[in-house]
Amino acid sequence: MCGIVGYVGGKQAEPYLIGGLRRLEYRGYDSAGIVTISDKGPTLVRAKGKVVELEAKTKKQGAKGTIGIGHTRWATHGEPS
Repeated sequence: MCGIVGYVGGKQAEPYLIGGLRRLEYRGYDSAGIVTISDKGPTLVRAKGKVVELEAKTKKQGAKGTIGIGHTRWATHGEPS
């Protein structure tokens, strides 16, 4: 089972994506990621572990853009990544 959330609007997408993934999160997810799109192109940030790990990595890397999608993963096949 995975969770997917998206945002298209006039504000920065990252807080909405992280917030949406938090609402979808439950025990069992092993990784999460977001992609945001700005005028400079797409930015991908992904992290193993809970959404809080993704949020910390996003703060370090930055994920500017007003369009984005977020995804949580539960490894039913292969190793957590």
